[in-house]
Amino acid sequence: MREEEVEKLRGVVRDCVSKHLYSSAIFFADKVAAFTSDPADIYMQAQALFLGRHYRRAFHLLNASQIVFRDLRFRYLAAKCLEELKEWDQCLLMLGDAKVDEHGAGCDTKNAMYLDKDGEDHEINISSAVCFLRGKAYEALENRAQAREWYKAAIKADPLCYEALECLIENHMLTCDEETSLVSSLQFTPEDEWLSSFYSCLIKKYDKENVVEAKFKELEREIGNTNTPSELSFTCSLKNNTDLLACKAEYYHQCGEYEKCFRVTSELLEKDPFHMKCTLVHLAAAMELGQSNELYLMACNLVKDYPQRALSWFAVGCYYYCIKKYDQSHRYFSKATTVDGTFPPAWIGYGNAYAAQEEGDQAMLAYRTAARLFPGCHLPTLYIGMEYMRTHSFKLAEQFFMQAKAICPSDPLVYNELGVVAYHMKEYKKAVWWFEKTLAHIPSSLSEMWEPTVVNLAHALRKLKMYNEAIAYYEKALALSSRSLSTYAGLAYTYHLQANFTAAITYYHKALWLKPDDQFCTEMLTVALMDEANSGIDPDSEFRRDILHV
Repeated sequence: MREEEVEKLRGVVRDCVSKHLYSSAIFFADKVAAFTSDPADIYMQAQALFLGRHYRRAFHLLNASQIVFRDLRFRYLAAKCLEELKEWDQCLLMLGDAKVDEHGAGCDTKNAMYLDKDGEDHEINISSAVCFLRGKAYEALENRAQAREWYKAAIKADPLCYEALECLIENHMLTCDEETSLVSSLQFTPEDEWLSSFYSCLIKKYDKENVVEAKFKELEREIGNTNTPSELSFTCSLKNNTDLLACKAEYYHQCGEYEKCFRVTSELLEKDPFHMKCTLVHLAAAMELGQSNELYLMACNLVKDYPQRALSWFAVGCYYYCIKKYDQSHRYFSKATTVDGTFPPAWIGYGNAYAAQEEGDQAMLAYRTAARLFPGCHLPTLYIGMEYMRTHSFKLAEQFFMQAKAICPSDPLVYNELGVVAYHMKEYKKAVWWFEKTLAHIPSSLSEMWEPTVVNLAHALRKLKMYNEAIAYYEKALALSSRSLSTYAGLAYTYHLQANFTAAITYYHKALWLKPDDQFCTEMLTVALMDEANSGIDPDSEFRRDILHV
């Protein structure tokens, strides 16, 4: 057969693959390989077999060729066949022995022969793909330490290997600092600098609001500096890119701006109803806002469309958790962990459902499993500390909170819990220090979410007899939420300790208006009235008249 006719058949094979006619591709690729016995044509036949899901046959063809151990692409495709067959040990053997060096470099591609030299400039580096496959194999074998190293080696070998970064982020394999360090160490070409900004938006975001917003704006603006029409149109589409909007929604949820987050995810899901990352953030925001109807609809649609995904059963668990049916909730969270044991939200939800029923042992088991599976996620460790605090094991609680702080030193919630545990241990100066650090680490302006922290700080200052400072923080808490019994009671008691009985009585009344049967306020109101009567005429009657008109 003439070379022109063979080349025409190669074109037919490529066209069949592009049109997903895999049986036709396999048929013609087999004939081309028989005519030529060229390694490139054998590789094309193996690829057609792989795409047609004939993994055993593809592996046999590659393994039988003399070139499989000399050409990295042959070896990689053979290992991919073994991956699909779930033969992980054999997959690693096929890829060969290699170690990650101190610089994070992995595969040794010396003496590797490539079949498509012309395509190399616009391809993902083959060594990066090999490193990533090694990481997947080690993760499947539950050797997560090795998996983490090989994923890092993959993204360092080629920053365009997004799947490696995705595995590191989604499976919480790295701490906040490690993620930041990894992204900053990647070597991007000048035309790929926008990708560096995008990656920095994908990782954990605990910076101040102006810093994160600047990153988003820089990403939207950066590629639009040229006058090329095609690039300009790309920039406009990037501003409304679903992945970028999902990152923003995730950040708003992290900041406690749940309504803003819910608005963004709702708009995004109208455009792309099957965006999985956005769906997860949408479920979390709906949970915080108590949107049980939305959770019910989302759960029904997900179970119908994706019954094999852990996210679908997680959504069902979220609905039952929202309506406080915790038995059904942890049953569905458990089902989500069975479907996918590496889905972090399911383990957290599973533990929270048991914690809501005060079943501490079961909750701790779920949290400990999550902490073991996801070493870069500080939430399981934080929740273990909360469970110990609930059982008054304050020293143990403090140890776990410090572990959570080591994993994620920027989360204000960790500092708040350290302040609470110090307060319970009567270390009030330490508690004040932790609560002040909490307020310093809040990324956005103070919102109602952080009102309990402000009240806690006021309580600690009151314990240190710093009454004026305590009153200032109580008033700041009232500006955030005017319906908090604890704030009114604390403010009343502080005024009482200052012998300002008129103000104390006023705020005891306000507290009792919120909860008429509160024992502490009822008893202390009686004491304050007696103290005022014993003190004679109130010297601060003007204050009382003004405060009563509020």
